[in-house]
Amino acid sequence: MPEQLDQVVSEQTALGEALASLSEELQRLTMALIRNRLGLLVLGVLVTFVLYLLLPAIQHERLEVVFLHGQAFTSKTWEDLGTLTLLSEEGYRSIAIDLPGYGNSLPSDAVSTEQGRVAFLQHVLKELGIQRPVLISPSMSGRYSIPFVLVHGAQLKGFVPIAPVGTQDYTAQQYQQVQTPTLIIYGERDTGLGAQSLQSLQQLPKHKAVALPDAGHACYLEKPREFHEALLAFLGELQ
Repeated sequence: MPEQLDQVVSEQTALGEALASLSEELQRLTMALIRNRLGLLVLGVLVTFVLYLLLPAIQHERLEVVFLHGQAFTSKTWEDLGTLTLLSEEGYRSIAIDLPGYGNSLPSDAVSTEQGRVAFLQHVLKELGIQRPVLISPSMSGRYSIPFVLVHGAQLKGFVPIAPVGTQDYTAQQYQQVQTPTLIIYGERDTGLGAQSLQSLQQLPKHKAVALPDAGHACYLEKPREFHEALLAFLGELQ
């Protein structure tokens, strides 16, 4: 009897170890970084975007982060920088959009006006099923993001302007009405748009500013580690 009991215990131990090993292997196989480059029609225009997420989803729901881009760049910029992968590995659903006329997105007269650009962003978020994302907006994309935040700031969980254009077109009173948590990022050596946009954006009531040392206008490209650290810290505060 003792020998039979020992055998049962031994078999149960072996089975437990096998199940644990299988569970670890299944978890390794199913924790996959998913990347999809897709297109959708927005206001009759084909818009391309890239989506990064880690499956299975982390137990507690993380934020969705939407990336716009500057004039000389596209959604691929955020891929090449490793930003989308990094955020996805931290559990965030990361989406980078090609604005009309950039990347594989077709040009559109619909975004030739401020109202059109605001409507475009609103339709993109709606079509993608994105609710209250954090919006990342460098340089030229400020033509889209700044008026959007002023009108629809409540639709965003957070806002990260990176030396955006067009900030001087609005009044201090308009900025002061926005309650969206904002992280202003700029390069220490960007004495043009960086300094100009900071002067306007610091009117936002719920802002903090981070200057990336020894960096110019495209500071996130020149100092990716510092940029990622600041961004992740801000996202963590919004959870």
